[in-house]
Amino acid sequence: MAYLLITFLNDTAMSSSRPNILWYCTDQQRFDTIGALGNAFVKTPCIDQLVSQGVSFTHAYCQSPICTPSRSSFMTGMYPSRLHNTRNGNESFPDFPPVITKLIADSGYTCGLIGKFHLQSAGKRTEPRIDDGFSYWKFSHAPRDDWQQGHDYADWVRSNGGDLNELRASEERVPADLHQTTWASERAIEFLRMQTAEKPWLLNINVYDPHPPFIPPKAYADQFDPAQMPGPHFRESDLIQQRRLAAIDYQDEIRTPEEHNAQLCQALYYAMIALIDEQFARILDCLAERRQLSQTVVIFTSDHGEALGDHGLMYKGCRFYEGLVRVPLIFSCPTRFRSDLRCDSLVELTDLSATLLNLCGIDIPAYVQGKSLLPILLGQPTHNPPRSFVRSEYFDALDSHFTGGSGTFATMYRNAQYKLSLYHDKNLGELYDLQADPWEHNDLWHMPEFQDVKHQLILDSFNAHVMLTTDVGSPRIAPM
Repeated sequence: MAYLLITFLNDTAMSSSRPNILWYCTDQQRFDTIGALGNAFVKTPCIDQLVSQGVSFTHAYCQSPICTPSRSSFMTGMYPSRLHNTRNGNESFPDFPPVITKLIADSGYTCGLIGKFHLQSAGKRTEPRIDDGFSYWKFSHAPRDDWQQGHDYADWVRSNGGDLNELRASEERVPADLHQTTWASERAIEFLRMQTAEKPWLLNINVYDPHPPFIPPKAYADQFDPAQMPGPHFRESDLIQQRRLAAIDYQDEIRTPEEHNAQLCQALYYAMIALIDEQFARILDCLAERRQLSQTVVIFTSDHGEALGDHGLMYKGCRFYEGLVRVPLIFSCPTRFRSDLRCDSLVELTDLSATLLNLCGIDIPAYVQGKSLLPILLGQPTHNPPRSFVRSEYFDALDSHFTGGSGTFATMYRNAQYKLSLYHDKNLGELYDLQADPWEHNDLWHMPEFQDVKHQLILDSFNAHVMLTTDVGSPRIAPM
C-alpha cells in the first residue's frame, strides 16, 4: 500500500478550515471484522492502518438492523420512526428534512456518490433521485444486472466484456477485476482526479459487500480455510430462545451452526472484506499521490451488521444482537485528530451525521438527533460520555411475506450495562447483562432477581422513545 509510505509532511498544506471527506460505507459488516480491533482471522491491513492513525469507536450502533431505515437515519441524523421512513421497499422518501449531503453541497462542497443509496426501493426500478446534493452520481444498488438503465456498474462490466448474470452463476464467480467493489474504487479514483484544491469535496462510497449472497471472487475465497474459522457465537440454548421468538420477522430459518454451514459462510464473508480492504487501499493511494491525505477526513463504517450464525441465525431481521446492530466506525485525519485512540463510549450513527455537518462548518439543525463526536476526535477533555444509552428500531422493516413473519414492531435500548429488546406487537422481550454476558446467551427477561432492572429499563426505553421519536409538529412562534 503505497499510501503508507508517503508521509503527511509531503502533502500540500492543509486547508485552513473545512476538510475533504472520504466516507466509505460497506453493507452488512459487523463490528468485529477488523484485525487491529481484535479479529485474528480477517485480513484488513488497510483498515488496520486507519485504526492506528485515527479514532475507532468500538461501541457504535446503527438505528435499525435493516438497510433503508438505517441509511435514512444516518443520512438525516434522525431516528427512522421520527423521519417516517422505517421500511425496506418504500415507495418514496420524505420531503423533509434534507439529507445531510444536500446541506453540505449547499455550503460549498462538491459531493459525489458511488454505489448504493437505498433511501427508497430499488426493486423493479432504478432508485429515483431526490434533491441529494450529489453532482457526481454513479449508481449501483446491487451487483446484479436487474435494471434496464441507470446501473453504472452493470454498464461498466459490459463495457469490459463481461456479463454479470453469467459470471455470478459461474464456479469462479465475478473476478476481482470486474467486481462491484473494484468498480467503486475505479469510480472513486475518477472522482478524486476531477477535484481541485480550490473547493472542498465529499465522496460517499457505498459498496454492496459483504452483504449476502456470500460469493467473493474464488481467488479471495481460497485465502480463507473454513476449517480454521472460529465459528459463530452459539450455545444449544440459543435454539430454545429463537424458537420462543420464532413469530418475529427474520430472513432465515433457525438452525445450528452445522446446518447453516456457518464456518464456510464466515470464511466467504471474510474473503469479501479482504477485497474491500484492498480496494479501499487503492483509493487512499490515490489520495496520497494527489497529496491530499492531510486535507481529508477518512471515515470507514457500515449500515448494519450480520448474524453470521450467531444464536442460530444467519443474515438479518428483527433482532438486536451485537453482531446485527454494532458496526465499525473509524475516523482518521492525523493532522487534525487523535491517532490510535479506541473510544468505548456508546455512540450512534446519528452521531456520524452530526459530526459530518460539524466538520463541514455547518450549524447542526435542531431536528438532528445525533451528537457531534468532534470533541473526542480532537482529544478534548470531556466530563461525560456522548450518550448514556443508544437506541435501535425495527418497525415493519422487511416484507413479512418474504420473511415469513407478520410485520414486527420492536425497539432496542442499550445502556452501559444492559440491553433491552422489546417486541411490542408480540408481548415478548429480551434482557441481557452485557458486562457479564457480552454475546447475549443468558436472557434475564424472566429471572425474578432482574425484574426491577427490567421494569426500570422498560420505563427508560419508553421515555426515550416518546421524547426522541414524537413529532410535535410545526415550530413554535409564540407562547399562544
